Amino acid sequence: MHRRLTLLGQYPWLTPAALGIAALAAVPILAVFASLADFSTLDTWAHLASTVLPDYMLNTVILCVGVGLGVSSIGVTTAWLTVMHDFPGRRFFEWALILPLAVPAYVMAYVYTDFLQFVGPLQSMLREWFGWQYGDYWFPDVRTVGGAVGMFAFVFYPYVYMLARTAFLERATGAMEAGRSLGLGPWACFFRVSLPMARPAIVAGTALALMETLADFGTVSYFGVQTFTTGIYRAWFSLGDRAAAAQLSAALLSVVVLVLVLEHISRGRARFNDTSRQQRPPLGRKLSPLAGAIAAIACFLPLLFGFLLPAGLLLEMALTEGDAHFGPRFFTLAGNSFMLASVTAVLGVALAMLLAYANRLSRGPFTRGLNRLVGLGYAVPGTVIAVGVLIPVTQLDNWLAGQFKTHFDLSVGLMLTGGMVALVYAYLTRFLSVALHAVDTGLGKITPSMDEAARSLGAGAWASLRRVHMPMLKGSLLTAGLMVFVDVMKELPATLVMRPFNLDTLATQAFNLASDERLAEASTAALTIVAVGLVPVIILSGQIARQRLGRA
Repeated sequence: MHRRLTLLGQYPWLTPAALGIAALAAVPILAVFASLADFSTLDTWAHLASTVLPDYMLNTVILCVGVGLGVSSIGVTTAWLTVMHDFPGRRFFEWALILPLAVPAYVMAYVYTDFLQFVGPLQSMLREWFGWQYGDYWFPDVRTVGGAVGMFAFVFYPYVYMLARTAFLERATGAMEAGRSLGLGPWACFFRVSLPMARPAIVAGTALALMETLADFGTVSYFGVQTFTTGIYRAWFSLGDRAAAAQLSAALLSVVVLVLVLEHISRGRARFNDTSRQQRPPLGRKLSPLAGAIAAIACFLPLLFGFLLPAGLLLEMALTEGDAHFGPRFFTLAGNSFMLASVTAVLGVALAMLLAYANRLSRGPFTRGLNRLVGLGYAVPGTVIAVGVLIPVTQLDNWLAGQFKTHFDLSVGLMLTGGMVALVYAYLTRFLSVALHAVDTGLGKITPSMDEAARSLGAGAWASLRRVHMPMLKGSLLTAGLMVFVDVMKELPATLVMRPFNLDTLATQAFNLASDERLAEASTAALTIVAVGLVPVIILSGQIARQRLGRA
């Protein structure tokens, strides 16, 4: 500890810099909660309470319950089958089941709406086969709360699948052998041994899926489902009441905090350690032909509905119809998306490196607390981040404009609000924790003896970082940048609220075209987003395909 304090003392600016980054990341969240002290919105709240607020609350609860049940059942089932059983296609499903993460939920909503609508391929084929006419049959409407639950479940189940799969791999052998020694059969071992031990991973994956559900705007807006996210957007743009939008954001943020607190409380004082010291991967129980076919179908259906079908339909629409303005306009949109994503990724990796290195040097509760504070950003929906950023940025802009007018007699207007600086700030607030987690994990794998060896050769903290840690962190830094890049490419609500008037991205283009019911034209932008999102998913899939207990 003394060595770390001495080394940190050589760079007294490091901790204040980390504190400044964490403070900037926390400002939007604090601004949202500070809006609760504004009582000028009572009339707006009375109007909302008497009209749409009950629907916001009911639909949000239904979404959370439905998505929680959906992702946990799909994720746990597929993880258990691929880890503990041997059946045809198992090796393929091990990595392919995470491919739905490449498809944003709002893109899937556009695809399935086109596929399932009255003039869509499925209903047209049914009418042709059976000779039905309009009114002769009933067909479910996908643009409902239930349809939104289905979209989210098939997109977000990989969160539960990956964490549950890791938990089963780490604990399966010893726990199963202990259970069988006590006379438990396969099903009893699953429900009484493996499932309880994997509970923290399952709950954590479900919590991630629920936070993504609460953060979504494109799907619920397109389906016409009234939630807190759509209410924030409507209060801001339709009612013109920023204070009410901020207070709705605070209410939604409270729901997110409640989800996290309930997840923590649900664990209580329970511990889920594996004390068997069995570190062999499970052998996989050979299934009979019939059981193997059922297991393969159970794994194939989530992959089909979550990736293969929507990706195939997108590709077909893009090739046969696609964006009528494909050309300079499309490449301008792609350039805007890539520019914003690249700038945010570079800044995010740099800031994450600073935060993670400050934590490595100090290892104190203060820097750990700062990193946890930054980590809250990912749990906050993009619409809430946008509202939280605009409040302080607008105040800063007005103050700067007043200073220029007072001291230089210049009318500079609003320099930050509605510009790319504020938009990148919102992205960093939301996704900095993604980069920080990847970098911090990479640093944690470097043994402290490497630092001591560098210091024994006369290298200080900065030289150690540049000449020792950075070369060893190339993979982690690339992963961090890639994850932030893809998240920014897919991000919709904050971009819709904060983008400059003359700047559109692929995400906003897809949303605008789909909102105008020009689904085939939206396919080109949507397919590009999916293709970019496939890059980190393929990398992660390769890691899963090579994963065996003891090495990743």
